[in-house]
Amino acid sequence: MLNVSKIRQQFPILHQEVNGYPLVYLDNGATTQKPKVVIDAIQRYYEMQNSNIHRGVHYLSQLATDEYEASRETVRKHLNADHLHEIIFTKGNTEAINLVANGFRALLASTDEVLVSAMEHHSNIVPWQMACESSGASLKVIPMNSKGELDMKAYESLLSNNTKVVAVNHISNALGTINPVKEIIQLAHQASAAVLVDGAQSGPHSHIDVKDLDADFYCISGHKIYGPTGIGALYGKEEWLNKLPPYQGGGEMIATVSFKETTYATLPHKFEAGTPNIAGGIALKTAIDWLNDIGLDNVMAYENELLEYATQELAKIEGMRFIGTASNKAAVISFLVGDIHPYDMGMILDKLGIAVRTGHHCAQPVMDEFCIPGTIRASFAVYNTKEEVDRLVEGVKKAQQMLS
Repeated sequence: MLNVSKIRQQFPILHQEVNGYPLVYLDNGATTQKPKVVIDAIQRYYEMQNSNIHRGVHYLSQLATDEYEASRETVRKHLNADHLHEIIFTKGNTEAINLVANGFRALLASTDEVLVSAMEHHSNIVPWQMACESSGASLKVIPMNSKGELDMKAYESLLSNNTKVVAVNHISNALGTINPVKEIIQLAHQASAAVLVDGAQSGPHSHIDVKDLDADFYCISGHKIYGPTGIGALYGKEEWLNKLPPYQGGGEMIATVSFKETTYATLPHKFEAGTPNIAGGIALKTAIDWLNDIGLDNVMAYENELLEYATQELAKIEGMRFIGTASNKAAVISFLVGDIHPYDMGMILDKLGIAVRTGHHCAQPVMDEFCIPGTIRASFAVYNTKEEVDRLVEGVKKAQQMLS
């Protein structure tokens, strides 16, 4: 059983007042807060280890390289990948998707099709639109129902010999829907299509096993799993990573360079041009270790408890309308109250010290699907409490009184 009070003590930022009220941070879908051990890991790097990696023979360079590569091994184990060279460090989830989509520009033909779902955020739409524009391929959309669940029959009917890539999120950032990615991958593979799973929202909330899923590509973002910003990871099957051309040129991604020709480094360095976010990479290991020490089963059980409680209490508010009511959901609640604009509600909640997300959540097509300008989104993390849920409910009621 989780000791949430003890967990909260590890997050310095949570112990402050905002606008005269104790902070209630419920914008974890955007980014999670960082435990002290992660902050300390970043500070330790710059105080004791700062040096460039993979290119120096001196002590500090070797130390930093060892720490950075140890983090790659931690990510490999966390995702249950077969090989270390199948883990590519990126700036984050968006860069990981862009890396893959950019590579597919060279593999797609004008008769090919790319499938994305109707509940993707912009980072898993735009890179594929760009790949289709440059290759002449077509972008198809897997529809969803009014609960925010993918229409799997429609998905099956969209798959064909022309389908080359399917790109879907594991968990919707706007709706909280947990997609049946294993089934999605199985069906795509029957059509000989590759699958990229956007794991930005699943990283901090669920087990990820790329071998069990049989995912061809899987992306995670460090700052959403209690790690630093500017660091993430892409898992790719070796055979696929070898097929994709390099994403960027320079630095350690080369084997040899002359004015006549350049040859490229082997995996994973083929995709890691330039000096990376070394401190972020090292601290990502600390964040994943921290999360695994708590235990993802414990995290999932506790966050489900928060989700059920928050849903139950918010539902008592007159005019409450939930956007996204899938039967399989993560701890994300998007809602509207009557005709109140989400921005106005969010501003009043902020004045009460409650941080929620308002707007389209970088998922405008999702809002278009529901014919709304945006939602108020409360997204929970392992350090949130039922008392904070109560503060949210009271805050929404107060805002409703002020705005009605």
